[in-house]
Amino acid sequence: MNPIKIIFFDIDGTLIDMQKKQISEITLEMLRLLREKGILICLATGRSPVSLPKFDGVEFDAYLTFNGSLCYTNQEVVFSNPIPAEDVQKLIQNAAELGRPISVATRGRLAANGTDADLAEYYSFAHLDLTIAEDFEEATRQEVYQVMLGCREYEYPAILKGVSGARITAWWDRAVDIIPADGGKGIGIQKILEHYHLTKTEALAFGDGNNDIEMLQAVGTGVAMENASVQLKAIADDICGHVAENGIYHYCIRHGLI
Repeated sequence: MNPIKIIFFDIDGTLIDMQKKQISEITLEMLRLLREKGILICLATGRSPVSLPKFDGVEFDAYLTFNGSLCYTNQEVVFSNPIPAEDVQKLIQNAAELGRPISVATRGRLAANGTDADLAEYYSFAHLDLTIAEDFEEATRQEVYQVMLGCREYEYPAILKGVSGARITAWWDRAVDIIPADGGKGIGIQKILEHYHLTKTEALAFGDGNNDIEMLQAVGTGVAMENASVQLKAIADDICGHVAENGIYHYCIRHGLI
């Protein structure tokens, strides 16, 4: 492995155990030790900035939110790539025809036009309660970076009917994130690497879902969790232990990163 200068972490199912819905103390200590070693640590998630978790004693160097559509450091925005406004309206229409409520995510808020069991549980993964926005239409006129709705894979074609500037990415089988067609975690990582003047060979990434495929391909070493999807494991350079067993911590020890 080449010397690692930056590491990208997915959150749900990677840093946070989805069963316990929290990060372990040993994983928190690992993040602190990585920073002490001078390694940049970055979150790369489908979550919005307002739903990012706060990890005690840990400050990340950069954030890839909305699956890479909005990337920033603690000082500045590095990359901003919202969904075309006409596609946002078409997605809302398509969801309504399926009888599905939808949630739009701007930089500062999440706004939903309804609720169902799938979308509510999707919100709960980020410890958020889904409430219906009275000003939903106003929210859709702002820059929308991501659209979320509960659905199954067979509904994907109907959701994207007539949509040219957005695509589906998913890490759960009951809901999707809809992002710009030219977006994704891979693009976000490229922008962050350019910002820090680093090459992909100096970058490492950990993930567990299908929305992490491009992320693992955008770095020199892409590592899938033991609990990762079959598809992600198939393209990964390496596999670490299960999130419930502090897999990333043991991987970092084994490879001399901490």
